[in-house]
Amino acid sequence: MLNYTITDSLTKKLKAIGDLAAEKQAYLSSLDETCREFIKKSARVSNIGSSTRIENSILTDTEISWMDSVLSADGKPTAFVNEKKYFENKLSKDKERSIEEVVGCRSMLGIIFNQAEDLFPISQNVLCGLHRELLQFYPQAEYHLGKYKTISNNVVEKTSFEGREIIRDVFKTADPGPITEAAMYDLVDWYNETLTAHPWAAAVASEFVFRFLAVHPFQDGNGRLGRGLFALSILQSNEKNLKALMPFIAIDRHIEKNKQEYYLVLQRCSGGKFSADPAKYETQHFLTFMLKMLNDSVSNDIDHYANKYKAYVELADAPRKALDCFKEYPERKLALKDILSLTDIPRRTAIHAIGALVAKGFLQKYAKGSSAKYQLTF
Repeated sequence: MLNYTITDSLTKKLKAIGDLAAEKQAYLSSLDETCREFIKKSARVSNIGSSTRIENSILTDTEISWMDSVLSADGKPTAFVNEKKYFENKLSKDKERSIEEVVGCRSMLGIIFNQAEDLFPISQNVLCGLHRELLQFYPQAEYHLGKYKTISNNVVEKTSFEGREIIRDVFKTADPGPITEAAMYDLVDWYNETLTAHPWAAAVASEFVFRFLAVHPFQDGNGRLGRGLFALSILQSNEKNLKALMPFIAIDRHIEKNKQEYYLVLQRCSGGKFSADPAKYETQHFLTFMLKMLNDSVSNDIDHYANKYKAYVELADAPRKALDCFKEYPERKLALKDILSLTDIPRRTAIHAIGALVAKGFLQKYAKGSSAKYQLTF
């Protein structure tokens, strides 16, 4: 069913992930509902932020968390249209495209995490619908929303150096037209037949995502959609514990940290070019990489966010009040005088409160003495 071999070493890693997921699921179940919701939101924001920044978005997780809160409070399908000018005014004009990409990614991931079981078996229409959701707010993508590519594209790595965007080809993807269409029909049929029949969902998900990226079927947005499809595959699988953990972990946060390795592995698996025969790929390298990302995520994310929630709950009234005044200014560094004007906290109390927030990692301090300013961290 798979087009590559699961070695004994890979089998051990897959079993270890399953055991770790069972352990973390038991821990997660012991937490109260408010804490679990905090962890879920934190993971959602991290996944959105990291997946878009891998493609060179410039919004921080702090800014995305603020946007997510505003959109969640509105709750309507028209929320972004209603709030777009507010976001642009708050976050500055140079971030306009990033705002559109972040909100589209948020919308796509919302469908994946909330409707995964309803989307199985996957179809061409499902993939095109997720693509439309991803790029719906980006005007330049209007002509190719939900449509397979008509112009050749490649997997590329985007980096910045001294303010300049640098684009490097990672490998040549499928040609547009019949080759892309045939490859996608084969891939969808293979996925639907293999996922529920194979014992290791992560192995199927890795091949599915790698082959999707090798085809690169859409004109734009393939990387973000591909990473979303990895989560979708696990959520549609029979692996109970890992499936239950997916909304509470941020795999893309770890991929972002290992971005260079991510692109090197994609190139290593493909030999630098698309193949109509998936057996010619060395997909085991991509599985090895994704298992490392899964292990890092399952091992650390829930504990990390739970500890942050505990630290917030334990804050005294003054630090909490000072922290709350930062939440409407995710893009700004605030001085002590700004905090005093936004709260009714006495100066001496405010100084101690800010010190406590810096010590606990809620605020980042910039400069010293009277020039000191502080900014909210995620």
